[in-house]
Amino acid sequence: MANLKELATREELLTGGHRLCAGCAASIIVRQILLSSKYPLVVSSATGCLEVATTIYPYTAWKTAWIHSAFENVAATISGVEAAYTYQRRTGTLDQEFRFIAFAGDGGTYDIGIQALSGALERGHQFLYVCYDNQAYMNTGIQRSSATPAGAWTTTCPPGKQSRGKRQYRKNLTEVVAAHRIPYAAQASPSHWKDLVTKIEKALEVEGPAFMNIIAPCPRGWRHETDETIEIARLAVESRFWPLFEVEEGRWRLNYRPRRPIPVVDWLRRQGRFKHLFTEGCESMLDEIQARVDREWEDLVSRCAADKERAAGGESRTGEGGAEQ
Repeated sequence: MANLKELATREELLTGGHRLCAGCAASIIVRQILLSSKYPLVVSSATGCLEVATTIYPYTAWKTAWIHSAFENVAATISGVEAAYTYQRRTGTLDQEFRFIAFAGDGGTYDIGIQALSGALERGHQFLYVCYDNQAYMNTGIQRSSATPAGAWTTTCPPGKQSRGKRQYRKNLTEVVAAHRIPYAAQASPSHWKDLVTKIEKALEVEGPAFMNIIAPCPRGWRHETDETIEIARLAVESRFWPLFEVEEGRWRLNYRPRRPIPVVDWLRRQGRFKHLFTEGCESMLDEIQARVDREWEDLVSRCAADKERAAGGESRTGEGGAEQ
């Protein structure tokens, strides 16, 4: 369980002075994750905002061993390092215990990196893969990805006379990863730091691959103020657009149930990328988005309740307004 006093005594492994945008959630997420580890780390970053802004030659913001990977193959890179480490441990040439983390955005995870990720998960390498999900290709110009929500503006799906932003609904990548039956997969948000840190601590202890999908508001791409990042992330959770859950050894568990869920429009309205949806004639689109969120939430709750009932031998009890009981 995350302990704030203990975390505060640990060394910061991502230094200040990097060149990520003001209000970028990625650096907040990385700091929370690196502080969560009690092990020395080897980190690999796919090409993207995080990599570009933290390692501008000849400088680096990382105080860990760190490797740059191409956009599409960070899972292959970190699994190769883990395989070399496993060999050295087995042959007795290395006795220090390490953990391995891969970081990539949604473009490098949902889209062009999913093949390498799927292969690494299937092979069973012991590493943690973290997707900081800012819901577009932010580093290359805010183009849409398969993580971009329906109705969102991006430079490649702009709203206009023939369009209301992105037409397709976002891919449920956490569910896709969970289908690999890996030891641990979860969703988290930097707004709920204790839940995030607890999940990272758990993920770093499992035998085999672990995956974390973490919502990462982007002021430039989402069109919100730089001081609103954590609040925007919180509203995503409270609207149930971004539920907090984990899948441990195939069992689904809901980690947080909003006491008074807010309408998804309260989250959308805070972001300029959705402002066109609040013009005349777009009411049906907003209704469709809310219906989709409601349906996916109900499916998640049902799945978690069924697994909880099986685990308890037929007895199930659910908490309200906070962590699941």
